[in-house]
Amino acid sequence: MHLVFEFLNFTKYNWLNVSIYAIGVFFIAFITLKTLRAILNRFIRKSSQSLKVDPTQYKFLSNALGFLIYTAAFTLIFYSIESLRSLGLTLFAGAGILAAIVGFASQAAFSNIVSGIFIVIFKPFRVGDIVRVGTLNMGTIEDITLRHTVIKDFENRRLVIPNAVISSETIHNANLIEDSINNHIFFDISYDSDIDLATRIIQEEAEKHHFFRDKRTEEEKQKDIPKVIVRLLEFTDSSQRLRAQVWTDDPIEGFELKCDIHRTIKKRFDREGIEIPFPHRTLIYKEKKEKEGGK
Repeated sequence: MHLVFEFLNFTKYNWLNVSIYAIGVFFIAFITLKTLRAILNRFIRKSSQSLKVDPTQYKFLSNALGFLIYTAAFTLIFYSIESLRSLGLTLFAGAGILAAIVGFASQAAFSNIVSGIFIVIFKPFRVGDIVRVGTLNMGTIEDITLRHTVIKDFENRRLVIPNAVISSETIHNANLIEDSINNHIFFDISYDSDIDLATRIIQEEAEKHHFFRDKRTEEEKQKDIPKVIVRLLEFTDSSQRLRAQVWTDDPIEGFELKCDIHRTIKKRFDREGIEIPFPHRTLIYKEKKEKEGGK
């Protein structure tokens, strides 16, 4: 009953004045948000380029500004108008059950917010990192918001993953320590092919590629360790499996290098008699022995 009286008291206000005041407050909040985001985004770009500052925290703060400013504007409107303030207090005092329902329904939202804060603090990945989430989703971290993380995959599509989900997955981060990557590239050759010749071809073609990087230490150079290490891993049913270790500056260059040297090495193998085998099967047909004394 008291809630009804508060509502009737609120209706005595001039609705036009209240509406103008509320619109004015939200307009100021909108302009403030645009201005702060513009300043923050400019600061992010300049800092990232000149000082090489990690932009992840700033991006998260930029996304949180809208929530904070509009919440402050809404609170200001209720606090400034006496009847609205009384109505709000009455609603909060008498809405225990509603608050419990809303709180239960909002668990997932709060879980995403908390997970987003933990991501920014502990940095399992940052904006610009190349990651694989679980076993399927792979791409570049484009944005981290209060609710979700945006990944741009290599087909230029956006993957929007809730923060709580991505926090519970295994993250393969190609940029966590450094960008350089040791690419493992596999080749199968037949048992009749010359392993030493195949190894030399792989090393020469890999070293000629413009994305190849020599990551040997001075000690390894003095010991004459090859720039590209090729190892014989195993013997399969129809081939000898070789693995080359080729360094590039980042995973994107590594992918391009793999594609390019697959082509050039295949051509060299064809010219120099190195066979890339395909599985062979031998079928044996056994004739049934005629029973003794049979026809």
